[in-house]
Amino acid sequence: MPTYDDIFNNNRKWVETHTASNPAFLEALISDQQPDYLYIGCSDSRVTAEDLMGVKPGEVFVHRNIANLVNNIDLNAMSVIEYAVRYLNVKHIVVCGHYGCGGVKHAMQAKDLGLLNPWLRNIRDVYRLHYSELDAIEDTAARYDRLVELNVQEQCVNVAKTAVVQQMYLEKGYPTVHGWVFDLKSGLLKDLNLDFEHILRDIQKIYDLSADSQWVENSPKLS
Repeated sequence: MPTYDDIFNNNRKWVETHTASNPAFLEALISDQQPDYLYIGCSDSRVTAEDLMGVKPGEVFVHRNIANLVNNIDLNAMSVIEYAVRYLNVKHIVVCGHYGCGGVKHAMQAKDLGLLNPWLRNIRDVYRLHYSELDAIEDTAARYDRLVELNVQEQCVNVAKTAVVQQMYLEKGYPTVHGWVFDLKSGLLKDLNLDFEHILRDIQKIYDLSADSQWVENSPKLS
């Protein structure tokens, strides 16, 4: 593990390496960011967005928290989505979970976790919505893996519930919301291939915040 001083030495080497190969690197770094992607992922130290996506600084806007939750009363997450969609004009919003997620495992244990209790209860809510499918999976590890996937799916639905995503999708045809899972064993990303337009239609009756009762059908992408 690097020491505290190592961090700053590594930082200087990082600057030297990038400026040596690209003299305009720092000029590009201070220019306005124009990312196409908003990445909402887990705070797990093994799962870093830029590394696993292979993107450069300025190409992805990142928000991370325990178990990659999109809680509709979390002003942090809601502010990130608002800024990314309305002001950065991102084209894609990715919710990325990972197999072996400690937050998912702890959420399903009968144990008092203090301040984490209300946060992780959101994952128990996901279990409640899908308990028939999950309880039918006998292998515990496979059940947790499936819960990771379903948690990503439900957080994508929560993203779609937001007014700014609905309004911008109606106006511009984007952003599109995607669900991914990172497999620590293989190092590969798995696209859950969620049907975003189908999700929009499913939630429209209850969660329509666009002031247009036909907002999905009127989207430029669908017309």
